[in-house]
Amino acid sequence: MSKRDGVDTAAGGGKRRPRRPRAAAGARPGPSAQEGPGALDGPPDGPEADEPREAAEQAAPGPEGPSRAGRPSGAGAPAAGGNGGKGGNGGKGGPKGGGKGSRGPGRPGGAAPRFARPLSAASILGWTALSAVVPGVAHLRAGHRRTGLALVGVYAALLLAALAYYLVNGLEGLTGLVSTDAMLKVVIVASLGALSWFALIVTSYVTLRPNRLNQQGQIVSGIAVGMLCVAVMAPFALTAQTVLSARDAVQTIFHSTPDDPAIAPIKQSDPWNGAERVNFLLIGGDAAGNRTGVRTDSMTVASIDIKTGNTVLFSLPRNLQHVRFPPTSPLHKQFPNGYMAELPNGGLLNEVWQYANEHPQLMGGHNKGPRALMDAIGYTLNLKIDYYMLMNMFGFADLVDAIGGLKIRVEQDVKWGGHFGTAGTIKAGYRKLTGEQALWYGRSRVNSDDFSRMGRQRCVIGAFAKQATPDKILTNFSKIMAGAKRLAQTNIPEPLLKPLVDLALKVKSAKITSMQFVPPDFWPGSADWVKIRRYAAKAISDSVKPRRAQAANVTASPDAPSTGAPTSSSPVTAGRPSQTPTRNGSQKSAKTLEELCGL
Repeated sequence: MSKRDGVDTAAGGGKRRPRRPRAAAGARPGPSAQEGPGALDGPPDGPEADEPREAAEQAAPGPEGPSRAGRPSGAGAPAAGGNGGKGGNGGKGGPKGGGKGSRGPGRPGGAAPRFARPLSAASILGWTALSAVVPGVAHLRAGHRRTGLALVGVYAALLLAALAYYLVNGLEGLTGLVSTDAMLKVVIVASLGALSWFALIVTSYVTLRPNRLNQQGQIVSGIAVGMLCVAVMAPFALTAQTVLSARDAVQTIFHSTPDDPAIAPIKQSDPWNGAERVNFLLIGGDAAGNRTGVRTDSMTVASIDIKTGNTVLFSLPRNLQHVRFPPTSPLHKQFPNGYMAELPNGGLLNEVWQYANEHPQLMGGHNKGPRALMDAIGYTLNLKIDYYMLMNMFGFADLVDAIGGLKIRVEQDVKWGGHFGTAGTIKAGYRKLTGEQALWYGRSRVNSDDFSRMGRQRCVIGAFAKQATPDKILTNFSKIMAGAKRLAQTNIPEPLLKPLVDLALKVKSAKITSMQFVPPDFWPGSADWVKIRRYAAKAISDSVKPRRAQAANVTASPDAPSTGAPTSSSPVTAGRPSQTPTRNGSQKSAKTLEELCGL
């Protein structure tokens, strides 16, 4: 055999072309042998190395089936000529043949797909939905590791920060959101969160390359992702709407500055101005369309120890007659011997508010009913009433419904509805009352009197204070704010709202005792004012004692002068009213709501 021009001569005089090494399956068509041995390099490292093997197998099938990378591909290997050879660069029959061994339509620049295999519409939707819960997973699936890891890291850091804040502060840390400025910030954050999550969903979907789907898959997945965006943004929108409604309620109920000259400015460092106790007058208004003015149907003073939250509830009967006014009150000159208006059957405590509003010339201004009632009740108990809150009875029913009802021990059947109780009966036993039932349970007069009503009202107030837990308040915030807007009025300024919420959380877990000035111990028609003060002072003194000390002192005579803690941080210093002969009995001490109401 002779060699000429690199061509071997076969036996018989024929020429034989030199053999070239076969290319691996999936390799790019290489140049001719004259271009050197380095022309047949494998695919580069990086994302292009993730070319699906199935695509390579379909592109270069051999006579015995699809070949694998690194093995001879049989007839599907590239031929030396390339123009007419089977499986050459141009495919079978020419450069445009697209025959066996061809890579098929290439991408610009020869870029390989990012996925191990093409994603279906269901897979794209699944990864997009998962990215709404764990941001960044869709980017990781698409091969954008840096972006995906950054999103996952930021999301994990936010979750850990929120968890740490909750473990340190608990739900009490949310009390800082009750101010209008803080609520506005929450609305801004919620709006930014909604936009951020919307952008996250859209970019996650686009990153997964839905354009690789067919037309039907693109339409279906696009609609589904749009609905997902709406669902993800809904919680943020609901949060913003809830906070805005709460902000509107706060601005409606509370004033930015105290509207009562007797209220000292609120200091951030000490909102209670150095006081040890704070006294609130809680009033239940029985106003209706067929009545003139406001009738203070229920009057309860909550005297709260600021340090511990221990609370004493003093309930005064609505028909307490001839209450006295302190010398500083404008009504003291008008009624120096007690409130004697509308005699012989008048002069009731629940008429003071309306009388002061109807005689602004005596009070020195309009809407002075709250101040007149606070002066009368404070002078009766020898306490300085700091703030008042008047709640319409039907507004209180809305609040009860907002927290899911009240669990109360009903001592005996109570008929409710109208004067004859035709609407229904609240059966004796442990019951969960709706707002309407709780309202009628506290105000029904069927087969009962005002004093038994006072006892039921006291239990309703105590049950609400115990059962309105932070989790119920947060989950029913919109309903609670809607009911609170029916609060008629209060003189609590808005800057005191956050300290007041903090104090309310203390009260919820503290000891609450109660005392009623009702027969047979106290007769409202001829009240013993000195005895009322003495019992009020003893109840407050007992509330700040440890339980053991209080139990050891339970046999002490209640008529003895009290040597306990002062009755108020700012006691009334004016002369005390004279004693009135009564048939009052003796009462040992205030009782807890657990004992009285079975809470």
